[in-house]
Formats: sequence, C-alpha cells, structure tokens
Amino acid sequence: MDKQDFYETLDVNRSAKAGDIKSAYRKLAMKYHPDRNAGDKAAEQKFKELSEAYDVLSDEEKRAAYDRFGHAAFDGSGAGPGAGPGDSGFNFGGGFADIFDEMFGDFTGARNRGAARQNTRGSDLRYNMEVSLEEAFAGKQATIRVPSAAACGRCGGSGAAKGSHPVTCPTCQGRGRVRAQQGFFTIERTCANCHGQGQVIDKPCTNCHGSGRVQKEKTLSVTIPAGVEDGTRIRLTGEGEAGLRGAPAGDLYIFLTIASHRHFQRDGANIYMRVPIPMTKAALGGTIEVPTVDGGRARVTIPDGTQSGHQFRLRGKGMSVMRSAARGDMYIRAIVETPVKLSKRQKELLREFESAAKPAKTNPESEGLFSQVKEAWEDLTETDRD
Repeated sequence: MDKQDFYETLDVNRSAKAGDIKSAYRKLAMKYHPDRNAGDKAAEQKFKELSEAYDVLSDEEKRAAYDRFGHAAFDGSGAGPGAGPGDSGFNFGGGFADIFDEMFGDFTGARNRGAARQNTRGSDLRYNMEVSLEEAFAGKQATIRVPSAAACGRCGGSGAAKGSHPVTCPTCQGRGRVRAQQGFFTIERTCANCHGQGQVIDKPCTNCHGSGRVQKEKTLSVTIPAGVEDGTRIRLTGEGEAGLRGAPAGDLYIFLTIASHRHFQRDGANIYMRVPIPMTKAALGGTIEVPTVDGGRARVTIPDGTQSGHQFRLRGKGMSVMRSAARGDMYIRAIVETPVKLSKRQKELLREFESAAKPAKTNPESEGLFSQVKEAWEDLTETDRD
C-alpha cells in the first residue's frame, strides 16, 4: 500500500510555510494523540503518520529531499541522499522533539527540564518557640540559634576547589536531563552523571566535598509582633538550609506557642480572670484593684450584694490585636470568699447577724430554692392522695 503524500497527511499545500506546517501538525496531533484515544488503533496509526510527515516537512533538508524524490528519499532504496537500509527517516530529533515537548510535556516530563535544578533549593526549616502571655501582648525581639546547612565560605557555595569552576556535564550537555527512546515515545530522565545539575565538579572543594554547603549554627534576630496568637507562624525568607552548589536557600518557619498563665486566660483578644472577693466587701460593696496583662492595675467597683460568678467588663484592658492599635476587653469573674479561721469574737458577730437577719431578704436565692423544693414536695403529696 502506497504511503499518503506527507502534505496531504498534514492537510497543507506544497507551498506552505514552516509556521503553517507546525500549526497544522499541532491541531491534528492533539486530535489523534494516543493518550487522548486510549485503545484506538486507528488513531494511534494516524498519529504515527502525522509524526512521520511532520518530522520530514519541519526539517528544511528533509523537506527539500522529499520534494525532489518523494518517499523514495527515505525508504532505504538508496534513491535519496543519506538513505540507508531500513532508515525510514522517522525519529524524534530536531523540530519534532521541540513541538512534542511543547504539546505533550505533561506526559513526558519534558516541560520540567529545569525542575532538577530547582529541586536543589535548600530545605525549609521549622523552629518552635514558646513566649509568655505578656510577651505576646507587648511583642519582643528574640535571638535564636538555628543549626542549618550554610553556604561554604571557602568555595562560595560553588562546590569547586579554589581556582576551579564547575564544568558543563558532558552527558547531558548542561540540560540536566537526557533522552531515551522507548518504542514509540521518547522519555526524558534526570541525568545520572550530574544528578540534574547540568554541571559537574572536576575538583571538589575539600571543605564541603563538592556540595557547596557545610553544617553551621547561625544566630538570627526575630521580631515577635504584639498580639500574636497561639499557632502563629513567622516566615523568614532565605534563612533555611543553603541550596546545593549555590542554589537558593530554603525558608525558616517559626511556630509560636503561648505559655499558659497563672492568672489570666486568653480567648482571642479578650482576657478572663477569676478574682476572689471578701464576703464583707461582696455584701457591703466597695472597690478592688486587679492586675492587668500590660503590667498595670485596674480599679473595679463592687456593688453591694455581689454574688459569686458575677462578671465585670473592663473595656480595652485585654490583649493587643496584631497589626492594629486596638485592644480586647478584660472580664473579671467574682468569686465570693468564705472567711476561715475566725476568732471567737468574729463568730459571735456572725451569729448575731444570723439571728437578726431576715432570710428572705438577706439570702433570697437560697430561700427561694427551699421554697420551690417545698412546693414541689407538697404537689407530689397531694397527687398521691388523689
């Protein structure tokens, strides 16, 4: 069966320019590519014919030979220049490989030629830091020590000995990847000689043994902003591990935890505190002073008859809000304290108070509770009688 004319295969005329041929091939190849037509033998055959036609017509010398001799230029009959036994002229070199990479790089990995070099970027590092609630409120300047891989000072991070330089890898010609044909497809792999670097070290630095980096502890100054919350992450760009042979360094991530406080409990920007109040002050009223997270004190007015659990709000006395001049609020929860270790005279006074007091007025909550329970029992008794 005679081969179809290559121009007809690509649906272009013989005077078509290189750009027109490329555009026509791109359109048809996308349509008949095997990965888009799984199991379709006809589509696979059509794609092979398209690829063979483009391989010839995209090359000026091959196209000139084809225009003069037709398919005989590549059928191994000796009619065409440079033809050899079994040489069909169909390969993945030159222009075909370039457009194949452009169109189907996601399948072959060809679009990632620079990925190997990018992957030599230094690793990111994590540093865990605990700060007190007061430090989280006010912010601080902290100094930390981080063990890391730093650029070698002797070779400047190149990995090459003094006076020498990395040279282009002879295996991949500096691309970092090599091609291997496997049946119908051409596959790209990371170069085994330079490990994707594109360069090799003839004379490695004796200090870093060619890696371009050494283990070193570095000291960093870190600004902790006011208002940070538990779990806040601070990123220091370029302060991670140095990359191999001069590649970019990774980043350092500082994860903050807020230490628990003896008196204050934090909820977002608000601060909560339990404050014991003497029984007499809760009964008679008065004022108390409470500590605040900023290190100062706040005066709180206690009304007479204050009960345990009553909550007071101090506006603007809570935590700082990050990247803002605002502050949260502080909530004081009163805990009425029962006196202990009373003297004889104090006990006598309390007994006098108890005798003179009218429970319904001085202890309304407890008296109300007993009244409710009594009524409930009476209702149950009447129900049983019925």
